[in-house]
Formats: sequence, C-alpha cells, structure tokens
Amino acid sequence: MHRELEQCTIRRWRLEDAPSLAASANNRNVWLTLRDRMPHPYSLADAEAYVQQRLQDPTMPIFCIEVDDAAAGGIGLHPGDDVNRLTAELGYWLAEPFWGRGITTAAVKAIVQYAFTQLPLTRIEAYVYENNPASARVLEKSRFQFEGRLRKNVIKDGVVLDSLLYARLKDE
Repeated sequence: MHRELEQCTIRRWRLEDAPSLAASANNRNVWLTLRDRMPHPYSLADAEAYVQQRLQDPTMPIFCIEVDDAAAGGIGLHPGDDVNRLTAELGYWLAEPFWGRGITTAAVKAIVQYAFTQLPLTRIEAYVYENNPASARVLEKSRFQFEGRLRKNVIKDGVVLDSLLYARLKDE
C-alpha cells in the first residue's frame, strides 16, 4: 500500500525511517495510548529493530504514517486466524505534535478502504482505552460502530482501565 493523502502518506517502512520513528515514538503521552509491547523510552535501537522486523515480513499490512517527509506514526492490521481469519485488528498511533489535525482519521479511512478491497476481510475491529476519547472519535468518524465496553480488562501504567470495542464491516 502506498497512498498519498492530503494530510500524510501511508507507505511501507524504510530503513531511513528509524531516526524519525524514534523521535516520534519516544513520548510518554503516545506510549500511554498503546500496548506495552511499545517500549518507553523508545530508542533509536528500538526503532531500527522495529523497521528491520517490518522489512522481514513485507506481507504484513503494517505501514508508516509519513508527515513532512518523516515517520510520524504507524498504522496496521493484524489479521486473525482460525475461525477469526476474516477479521483483522486495527492499530495506529501518531506523534503528539500532529494530534488534532485529522491525520489519523485520514489514515484510518485509507487503510480501511485498502483492507476491504485488497484483503479477504469482512470485519475490522479496534480497541481503545476508555481514557482516550480522541481515538474513539477517530473510529467514529471512520464509520466504525461502538460494540461494547470490556470492563477492567487492561492495565496501563499501573491503572486498570476499560477497553472500548469498535468495529466496521465490509458491507457497511
């Protein structure tokens, strides 16, 4: 996938993204919205390892969000397996200086369009923490439906939180 959007470009990761990825991801406010597999602090070595991992499996639909010629975030789909093989989980993040500009919404809309036209999916779902209403709003603006609250099912930074489940179907 390579999409030039008005606000950003969605594209494959490149080796030269590591320095700007490290700069964008090394932010506590970003980390608080993500799963713990995203380290904090986020070093150049972390960024280099991540980009190498992405390059080793180019079939995975995980992409760079480029803004102003730099890696400013990431967006991807994690396909389900077995009986969930027609479902993928959507994940995304964006560097804090770019929040509130419609970039994430544009990226989500682009990857959904890509997913439903290029991949054998019928459903895309996403989970957001209850304390991240901006992310929930991104999904709502991208025509995802709220499907439920998973009560006290995650712990982030020592705080037990609810997750909100959103989904979009191919035929919606």
